[in-house]
Amino acid sequence: MKNKFLGAHVSIQGGISQAFLNAEEIGARAFAIFTKNQRRWESKPLEEKEIKKFKELMKESGISPEHILPHNSYLHNLGSGDAEKREKSLNGFIDEMERCNQLGLKYLNMHPGSHLNEISPEECIKLIADSINTAHKKVSNVVVVLETTAGQGSNMGSRFEEIAEIINLVEDKSRIGVCIDTCHTLAAGYELKDEEGYEKTMNEFEKIIGFKYLKGVHLNDSKFDTGSRKDRHDSIGKGVLGEEFFIRFMNDKRFDNIPIILETIDSSIWKQEIEYLYSLMK
Repeated sequence: MKNKFLGAHVSIQGGISQAFLNAEEIGARAFAIFTKNQRRWESKPLEEKEIKKFKELMKESGISPEHILPHNSYLHNLGSGDAEKREKSLNGFIDEMERCNQLGLKYLNMHPGSHLNEISPEECIKLIADSINTAHKKVSNVVVVLETTAGQGSNMGSRFEEIAEIINLVEDKSRIGVCIDTCHTLAAGYELKDEEGYEKTMNEFEKIIGFKYLKGVHLNDSKFDTGSRKDRHDSIGKGVLGEEFFIRFMNDKRFDNIPIILETIDSSIWKQEIEYLYSLMK
């Protein structure tokens, strides 16, 4: 248990510091949050007293910034071919990076972006990297964490090669990372259910991207099978991944010491899911 840091994407309703209380309730050693309302472009700035309370609770909780994985707004598209929409997204993204800095957090997790069939995937990748480079210059410290996607529609990041190409174009390699979402990875066509498929996928990840860039995991079961290109999460053990996958994952040292976040569909059983996953460790 000591090297695996499990948690879930917890609510910040009632103030961002509520995240620590919600994490404690489910026995989390890590967690994810939104730093603002993810469905709105504009949000009021964080209040000084809320920032102070957040930092105090972080210290008390023993949960370090390395095990907190904030997620940006779903409204952002840093790869949009529309310059106005891209700038709006970039400004929103920079605001969220600044919030992370204010809270003493290290990471900001994002879905890379979508070409919306308006530009080529290659152009989209370049725009995403350019946006990240601009954000890096505007805000210090925060590491941008690219999430693997399911391959729905025109979303980028479902192939390891696409993630690797974005990283390749990012100037400051010390401030870019990757979050593997297990449901998305399966949906994108990477086999995880049996030992052979699991090892092949992990070897590909190492060869194409590199585990040195891995900063977090979204650990989710999937309602649909390998290559479905459908982003439909399921509760641990209720989907198609199977117990063998979770045993393999929980005992894989490559996933030690990083935030492992549940985004499974029933928050009322997160505590039990976390306990169950820890019980699989040998």
